[in-house]
Amino acid sequence: MTLSTILPLFLLPLLFISTNAATFVITNRCPYTVWAAAVPVGGGKQLNSGQSWTITVNPGTTRARIWPRTGCNFDASGRGRCQTGDCGGLLGCTAYGQPPNTLAEFALKQFNNLDFFDISLVDGFNVPMDFSPTSGGCTRGIKCTADINGQCPNQLKAPGGCNNPCTVFKTDQYCCNSGKCGPTNYSRFFKDRCPDAYSYPKDDQTSTFTCPSGTNYRVVLVLLNMTLSTILPLFLLPLLFISTNAATFVITNRCPYTVWAAAVPVGGGTQLNSGQSWTITVNPGTTGARIWPRTGCNFDASGRGRCQTGDCGGVLGCTAYGQPPNTLAEFALKQFNNLDFFDISLVDGFNVPMDFSPTSGGCTRGIKCTADINGQCPNQLKAPGGCNNPCTVFKTDQYCCNSGNCGPTDYSRFFKDRCPDAYSYPKDDQTSTFTCPSGTNYRVT
Repeated sequence: MTLSTILPLFLLPLLFISTNAATFVITNRCPYTVWAAAVPVGGGKQLNSGQSWTITVNPGTTRARIWPRTGCNFDASGRGRCQTGDCGGLLGCTAYGQPPNTLAEFALKQFNNLDFFDISLVDGFNVPMDFSPTSGGCTRGIKCTADINGQCPNQLKAPGGCNNPCTVFKTDQYCCNSGKCGPTNYSRFFKDRCPDAYSYPKDDQTSTFTCPSGTNYRVVLVLLNMTLSTILPLFLLPLLFISTNAATFVITNRCPYTVWAAAVPVGGGTQLNSGQSWTITVNPGTTGARIWPRTGCNFDASGRGRCQTGDCGGVLGCTAYGQPPNTLAEFALKQFNNLDFFDISLVDGFNVPMDFSPTSGGCTRGIKCTADINGQCPNQLKAPGGCNNPCTVFKTDQYCCNSGNCGPTDYSRFFKDRCPDAYSYPKDDQTSTFTCPSGTNYRVT
């Protein structure tokens, strides 16, 4: 349909996203869970080993930080505490983290249309980091992967990390509050091990790097630059060998409005503004998995709130399925004959158009449901923000199929006529389930 039939004119400017916006892909390559944080955009997200998180940052953004948090424990509302990098007890950070924490700092599109970026140990160190450009012909990255925690001076040692001397001693010599300070024995400890990183507040000359505005970046939380035997007790070594059959799912919002993506049993949920993506990694053998869009959401800083469609108990990070109506991407990995099974389901109704397709392994058959179901929804099924399923509305076995004996109905045919590859009722298997070899990667758009 034409844009004019979809959007009021005042929403059209949202479609034109700056070509100079930068994409930051934050990946956890550590053998343990890290809770990544990003301020002023992004907030925070749990990243299990191998998982990634993508954020988009507008040109002109300054004083931005990305950092890892460790030893965290959050409840369903996103409240809790981290041993390192804590930002006021919230999963979704709105303020800087508490030392010690390794920092990726940046300011986009500044003097001469350049991005400025660095790794800083001014707040100490907790997790090894690589911060590198990935586009625009800019190739000079920075990393800090030394065993700083293991070699930390006794005076700076902290649970989970190595503190900065300002936090410990609180003197101007180390904190540089007057702006007049130089290197110290403690800053040299950091500089000797990570020569490209900031070691004290005035360590600009060898620690600030630039790329043209519009460059994209990756922040990788990595293993220490050591032998495995010096890093981990033997019982942790199996965690390093992640199955090559693990599947990557890239979830992208191409709608002109914000969508709050949800994923269960792995991922939880995140806000995706128009054009943003979110990457999750799912292990082989995972079953009963769902990815779905939520709309009309409003969450507070602790991750509590409510969505008009797809709500999962009033939390940003879902641990349960969503409330209808919501369009579903369903999958089970490495099942019968080493196959992945996947589908788009309208059994819970419809809220946002969706494309669910493989992106690797020679598997090319994707599925989509992009019809104007909300606009054409039967009156009995209409719901705020979407088109309901008849089971939710009428609650009878004919539609809910609780007994397992059910067939197509006029309502299921409404969905099937518009999205012939999608599930339209619970027993609609024959034309609605698709397969790819285990190890295939996927995109949900």
